[in-house]
Amino acid sequence: MNSLRKRLKIALSEVLSLNELTCLYSSYDIVGDIAIIRLTDQLRKHSGVIAKTVMEVHKNVRTVLAQTGPVAGDFRLRKLEHIAGENKTVTFHKESSCIFHVDVKDCYFSPRLLFERMRIANQVKRGEVVVNMFAGVGCFSIIIAKHSGAAKVYSIDINPIAFNYMRENVRLNKLYGKVVPLLGNAKEILERNLQRVADRVLMPLPEKALEYLPYALSALKKSGGWLHYYDFEHANKNENAIEKVKVKVAKRLKELGANFEVPFGRIVRTTGPNWYQIALDIKIDNQ
Repeated sequence: MNSLRKRLKIALSEVLSLNELTCLYSSYDIVGDIAIIRLTDQLRKHSGVIAKTVMEVHKNVRTVLAQTGPVAGDFRLRKLEHIAGENKTVTFHKESSCIFHVDVKDCYFSPRLLFERMRIANQVKRGEVVVNMFAGVGCFSIIIAKHSGAAKVYSIDINPIAFNYMRENVRLNKLYGKVVPLLGNAKEILERNLQRVADRVLMPLPEKALEYLPYALSALKKSGGWLHYYDFEHANKNENAIEKVKVKVAKRLKELGANFEVPFGRIVRTTGPNWYQIALDIKIDNQ
């Protein structure tokens, strides 16, 4: 992908000034045959040229959309504007030998979590029960079910459109019965139906992970298990973003009376100037 971004900049250097090139976002998303780019106000007048160049560099891209606002709301959606190619937001995306039908306008989906999804799948042991509290169209859940010996993956999302795509994706990947789609608020579903059932709980919603920690703990088996926790953190040059999240989470887990250790943490990606998405693997031991 880095080489393709370099090719994109080289191609655009023929039509953009040096000053305009410095305003070009270096990252963009490819979801199936849809490219999602971001444009500064200075580059908006060149949107057609940029989109055309993206399609020339990425031969499989049929649609280019511009993200015109941040990911926001309970459903984690982003505002998109059609720039070039087919006017659509629905596509099929292939990842890790799985296929996902997704509407990038009405469902949250990030191809940038590819490594993270497989990293978690590789940790899941045969026979484990997994709860995914914020599943979207089912990417984490389906990849875990496909690439591990998990006995069951309970896959929860509050967005009814994402839930419908999740159900379809379970069918497309032939995982009916192994991945169980559940529609609703994770708090309520865990309290009502999933107490003390899980060996492992995923919390891939950084905006609400800290708030939902008590419910994640309640879903783990009495003996304990693993929490895969995600958060956003700001860190200046002299600060460690991972350690800042560890301190915050440790404080909350102590308040909840949990016996825990945090053997692993990593920066998943940069989300803005001095802002990072952090992943922590937390071991809960209640024995």
